[in-house]
Amino acid sequence: MAGDLVLGIDAGHTVTKAVLFDPAGRQVARGVGTVPLDTSHPRWVERDMGEVWRTTHRAVGSCLAAAGVDGRAVAAVGLAGHGDGLYAVDEHGSPVRAAIVAMDTRAEPILAEWRGTPVWDRALALSGTVPFAASPAALLAWLGRHEPTVLERARWLLSCKDWLRWHLTGVVATDPTDASASFTDMCRGGYSQELLDLFGLGRLVDKLPPVRACDAVCGTVTREAAALTGLAAGTPVVTGAHDVDAAALGVGAAEVGELCLIAGTFSINQVVWDRPVTDLRWQCRRFLRPGQWMIMSTSPASVANLGWFLRIMESPAGPRDDVYSAIGQEVGAHLEGPSEVLFHPFLYGSPHPRPASGSFLGLRGWHGRGHLLRALLEGVVLNHRWHVDVLCSHLPITGPARLTGGAARSVVWSQMFADALRRPVLVTDVEESAARGAALLAAGAAGAAGAAGAAGPIGDGTGPFADALVLRRHEPAPDRVEVLEEAYQLYREAEEALWPLWARLDSASASE
Repeated sequence: MAGDLVLGIDAGHTVTKAVLFDPAGRQVARGVGTVPLDTSHPRWVERDMGEVWRTTHRAVGSCLAAAGVDGRAVAAVGLAGHGDGLYAVDEHGSPVRAAIVAMDTRAEPILAEWRGTPVWDRALALSGTVPFAASPAALLAWLGRHEPTVLERARWLLSCKDWLRWHLTGVVATDPTDASASFTDMCRGGYSQELLDLFGLGRLVDKLPPVRACDAVCGTVTREAAALTGLAAGTPVVTGAHDVDAAALGVGAAEVGELCLIAGTFSINQVVWDRPVTDLRWQCRRFLRPGQWMIMSTSPASVANLGWFLRIMESPAGPRDDVYSAIGQEVGAHLEGPSEVLFHPFLYGSPHPRPASGSFLGLRGWHGRGHLLRALLEGVVLNHRWHVDVLCSHLPITGPARLTGGAARSVVWSQMFADALRRPVLVTDVEESAARGAALLAAGAAGAAGAAGAAGPIGDGTGPFADALVLRRHEPAPDRVEVLEEAYQLYREAEEALWPLWARLDSASASE
């Protein structure tokens, strides 16, 4: 069995997972670690970069231990990580400040200055996306204004997975999916000096990491990293990808026109397309394969809302599947009739350019925790519905949607997606979609090393990884479709009514 396993690492906003897969793409073992977020400043969401690496090498070690193998069993390593945010390091690879993650909103005033100016339209036309608060363009502009010494000390401006790969290999690089967060020419590829100048960041061009193909061998595990992780020194490590692209590959939704929903910290609603298509309401970024683009409409407004709810309710922690099963039973007991309580899932941000916040509406004295949970689950689904409607307004997307992320673990929640989207929803047997996608990217490197994990071009179906199996198919239920359609209309009307109040509340919090 030596050398025939592939390791996929998925570093999300709070949880890092290291997962081993066999040559057929079946999960063998998993190691997990949690990185705390620092929200001690209003609008700031940061984490310690050293702890991100420590959590990762511990997760890899625990994964190997759970599988009962040593590092020689691993033929290659693939990486995926949350996109956007910023991991800045000096010439020695040491952090110059805490990492900023994609839930951060400190740069909103920068966006307010850019909106309605030539910056906005030109950014969309050239890069395929306009900045949001935690995109590299906005964060670097904020740092230039408030923490200029950080930019002076920084040698490299990295994304999450690139920080981890540097620790594994000592090689600085990124891939097309992460590189296209702010500064890549949408059509020609590569960094654009015009884009950097547009944001007033032209001097930083030499601090951007070299771009390598997602499945290219970018280095090998160093002796130092081997001692910490348990991997064998010299193991090939591929460049990797943004976790949403890796997840689409891992769950089997990487072909043109296939709709993939990731219900995790972020609401990710995406489709691979064979040409760039732009709209202010979505991002058009480079995909894993040359000549393809990932079109995604996103917001930090999905399952993270449930984590907040359970935390403030001091709900007992337990195995994640048990938690989702318990929640499903609790919500299932309150599914009869129309939605009496509405929830806007904007605790950490929304898809809209105007200020918004989380809101429960319609609460009465006889409502209990189950009613609130139903409202929360429905609110998350209705936010996904808004994103999917946006995509479908310009793109002829047909067929079912593949659902992954925390919500896919709940039968009740998955059915809500089918009812609200009015299309079938498929849930596969892939538990860790981004890690599996990262491992699939690494399978080619495993083949080059002579292991059993050889693969053809990315996701071409010729590699050894078996297709993801559909565990559940949720068809829209006519009675529930009607209920959620009425809820969606109320949800949207309430948004319109709340914009002025949300803006006043936002101004009050900004002045604190």
